[in-house]
Amino acid sequence: MIQTNDLNVVGMKKLLSPRALKALYPLTEAQAATVALARKTVGAILQGEDRRVLGIVGPCSIHDRASALEYAQRLAALHQELGDRLFLVMRVYFEKPRTTVGWRGFIVDPRLDGTHDIEAGLQEARSLLAALTDRGLACATEVLDPIVPQYIADLISWAAIGARTTESQTHRDITSGLSMPVGFKNGTDGNLEIAINALAAGREAKSFIGIDQDGQTCVVSTRGNPLGHVILRGGKSGPNYSSANLDEAEKTLRAQGLSEALMVDCSHANSSKKPERQPEVLAALGAEISGGRTSLRGFMLESHLHGGSQPVGPLSGLKYGVSVTDGCLSWEETEKALRSLHAVLGKRQGDRP
Repeated sequence: MIQTNDLNVVGMKKLLSPRALKALYPLTEAQAATVALARKTVGAILQGEDRRVLGIVGPCSIHDRASALEYAQRLAALHQELGDRLFLVMRVYFEKPRTTVGWRGFIVDPRLDGTHDIEAGLQEARSLLAALTDRGLACATEVLDPIVPQYIADLISWAAIGARTTESQTHRDITSGLSMPVGFKNGTDGNLEIAINALAAGREAKSFIGIDQDGQTCVVSTRGNPLGHVILRGGKSGPNYSSANLDEAEKTLRAQGLSEALMVDCSHANSSKKPERQPEVLAALGAEISGGRTSLRGFMLESHLHGGSQPVGPLSGLKYGVSVTDGCLSWEETEKALRSLHAVLGKRQGDRP
């Protein structure tokens, strides 16, 4: 018989199940308490019940356990100091969407050498999330692969759907069943409607094909996720965090009966892909919030131990604490920007009517 299946597949390898991975790195009671409290706090901020501002801060992508842990230690200390006005969650991104080709992240290629040891990537990702949570930090990540959340989502306090996948039905379905608040980025072209449609879709109950904790293919039925929100990240037409942009986003969300909670990504098109400009964006957001804009409830900063970026390659040849994907703000500049925002929030005016 003429073969019609798997014509371009050169191999398949069984992967350990989510249950098996969790047996290797079980969620402790202390970790569960940290995650649950962080999710509750993030939800309260997004719903306007907690006046703190949510900050998703950290490397563009995780590529090295040691530098991630050092960064986490610094962020945890700063969070303790600034926690009366800011709620800082560490950006722990393991998967990277590519416009064409390139390194697809720590889970897919943890050795950064093209060997694609995904099972090792999943183990190292879960181990790192556990270690970060043990330090009292809440963790944030982007949901890209539809199977990965079954392996690590119990350690995630906030998730994002990226600009390239917000329009994807698969990702809207997944969002409806995720256990944490989720932000939807506008499209890479700056189209906000895509994110708003995703926000509406993610609130609804869904049924779709997925896997259970044993790795068995099944029909997943969800109740919908009430804690979705929009993330403004700019686009090909330029930044979209100005007062006029924020007014328009609020108006559109209000007209559709959706949450007016807004988050602004200080990186990407909002900083013209120049990491050193992120503090300018954050300062503008601080002025909006201190002036009484209540819809603006969070921000994202791409930040690492050292500024800039470097080409991806085997870990032994890389500069320590420097991003291998998007350029990042240095820790010193990050700390300065966050302290400045904290000071500005101390002068916050009363809420707008």
